[in-house]
Amino acid sequence: MLSVGFRALFRREVLRFVRRPKNTFMPPAITNVLYFAVFGVILGGRIDEPVSGIGYILFLIPGLVVLGTISNAFENASFSIFHGRWNEYIHETLTSPLSYVEMVVAYVAASAVRGLIVGVIVAVIGALFVPLSIENGLFLVATMVVIAALFSGLGIVGGLVARDFDDLTVMNQFILRPLVFFGAVFYSLTMLEPIWQYVSLLNPMVYMVDSVRYGLLGYSDMLQIAPAAYAELAPYASLGVLTLLTVAVMALDVYLFKIGYGLTD
Repeated sequence: MLSVGFRALFRREVLRFVRRPKNTFMPPAITNVLYFAVFGVILGGRIDEPVSGIGYILFLIPGLVVLGTISNAFENASFSIFHGRWNEYIHETLTSPLSYVEMVVAYVAASAVRGLIVGVIVAVIGALFVPLSIENGLFLVATMVVIAALFSGLGIVGGLVARDFDDLTVMNQFILRPLVFFGAVFYSLTMLEPIWQYVSLLNPMVYMVDSVRYGLLGYSDMLQIAPAAYAELAPYASLGVLTLLTVAVMALDVYLFKIGYGLTD
């Protein structure tokens, strides 16, 4: 059973962004309207279908959902931790009768909620531009929860490592977003030469975007480029690896909290 302290910390973190929708939900909504309008409607009509039977604007939706989800999950966790350090109120959390696991899970869960809400907002906006149906619902939900939790956990690391607010901006804008843009958001891996397909596989964002695209549209680049003997298992293997990575990152978060890294400076 969840402790009172855990529920209180989780509630505080959720209310922190729910009470400011103009700062947390409005910007990604407006940004994605522009993405869909420019890349989907204006340019999309002039671009051939990246995949047979899937229009360009429909192809864009999963990647933009991933971008919105992970960016906001990371931003929420990193800002919450760093702001608590900056104003020294995180010490109240550290001295509360909560285990380090409860602290980490509360921060991760709250940040993941924000990321998932933004992901749903992006999907709804996309559905206003093109009919959208979910092909593999359970797989999609599992993938979204895993990637939201993963980047919430990475956000905690970022919040502990950062020395000023500029560091948070650099992490999100100059590391996270470029990786997503080169993660097959705006193009299919099948459009690349074989050598660049394999280079792209070094980018972890490729697996996240591809997994969400498989859950949402039923299409996966991995099914096309993976060896035939393993092709059918490729999306599930990606989800399994992402799940293990999420557990590892959260274990790192707990360890950093335990040793007081960045918290007792």
